[in-house]
Amino acid sequence: MNIPQLTIGKTVCKIPIIQGGMGVRVSLAGLASAVANEGGVGTISSIGLGDLEASKNDYERLSKEALIREINKAREITDGHLAVNIMGVLSNADDLVRTVAKENVNTLVFGAGLPTKLPLLVEDSEINLVPIISSARVAELILRSWRKYDRIVDAFILEGPLAGGHLGFSESQLEESDKYSLEILLPQVLEVIKPYEDKFGKKIPVIAAGGIYTGKDIARMLSLGASGVQMATRFVCTNECDVSEEFKQAYINAGEDDIVIIKSPVGMPGRAIRNNFIKKIEVLEKVSFRCNYRCLTACQVEKAKFCIADALVNAYYGNLDKGLIFCGRNAYRLDKIVSVKELINELITELSEA
Repeated sequence: MNIPQLTIGKTVCKIPIIQGGMGVRVSLAGLASAVANEGGVGTISSIGLGDLEASKNDYERLSKEALIREINKAREITDGHLAVNIMGVLSNADDLVRTVAKENVNTLVFGAGLPTKLPLLVEDSEINLVPIISSARVAELILRSWRKYDRIVDAFILEGPLAGGHLGFSESQLEESDKYSLEILLPQVLEVIKPYEDKFGKKIPVIAAGGIYTGKDIARMLSLGASGVQMATRFVCTNECDVSEEFKQAYINAGEDDIVIIKSPVGMPGRAIRNNFIKKIEVLEKVSFRCNYRCLTACQVEKAKFCIADALVNAYYGNLDKGLIFCGRNAYRLDKIVSVKELINELITELSEA
C-alpha cells in the first residue's frame, strides 16, 4: 500500500508521523533529526535547555540561546522537517516563539495554553502554526480568535487522555477517560473545523495524539479522519533519544500499575512513572526547594511540593531518586531499546498490514 503523506501548510512529509516534543531535554536535536531523516516530523522541546547553574541568574537569555543551538545542531544532521514545541505557560514563551520564527523552523507547535495571539508573534505565513488541543470546544475558540488576523491554523494536534506529561483534562475526566477517547473527540473536532476549511479554502489537518503505540493504531486514526499521528512515548526508548540510560530503563522496567497521575506544581494533572521520588512526595507535605528559574508562569511555588524543573532535569541525568519521569499510558509496553530507523520501519510495516 502507499503510505499516506502528511501535509501541513506547504510542508509535505513522507510518513504521517510527528515525534512529540518532550521536555525537559527528552527530545533534543539528536532525536528530532533522526525522525526527520526517516520522513517524519522531528520535534525539539524548547523547555529547560540552558545551563542549569547559569540559568539561575539569566534564564531567559540562556534558554533562547540554547534553543538556537539545538535547532542549528539538528540542521547539521538533517534537511528533513523539524518542529519546535513551546509551552504557553513558560515565562518566556513569547520570546521563544519569536526565536522559532526568526530561525525559520518549518513548524511551531504550541501547547499548555491558548495561542490567541500567536499570529501576532509569527507573521510569516510560511511557518506552520500548530496548536495542541484536547477538545472541539478549544479548537473552535482558537479558530474564532484568529479570524481577526484573517489567519487559520495550519493543523491541530488533538491530544487525548492517554498522553504523557501535562494533560489537558481534569482529574475527574481522567478517571472517566473512555468518555474522552480519541475515537470520540476526533469526529467532534473534524465537525467543528469544517466551516473554517470551507471559508478559507484550506484543509486543516488533525493529528491524533495520546496512546498511539502501533502501526495498527495509526491506521485506526487515519480511518477515522486524522491526517496523521503524534507519538512521543515510543521514541524515548530509542538510541537517539538524549536522556540517560537510567531514564530509558525506567520505562522498560515499569509495569502497568506503575503509570500514575500526579498533580504538577503548575496546577495540571500529569502522567508519570511511580518511582521513589513520587512515593516520597506522596507522603511528604512538601520537599524543601527554591524557585531558581521562574520558568513557568502557572507554577504555584508557595503550594508546590517540589520544583518540577529540577525534578525533570534530574531524571534526564539519571538521578531518579530525585527525578520525575513523565510518560504516556502505554510506557509499560516498552521492552527494549531500538534505533529510530528500526522503530519507524516497524510502525510503517504494521500500518501497511493494517
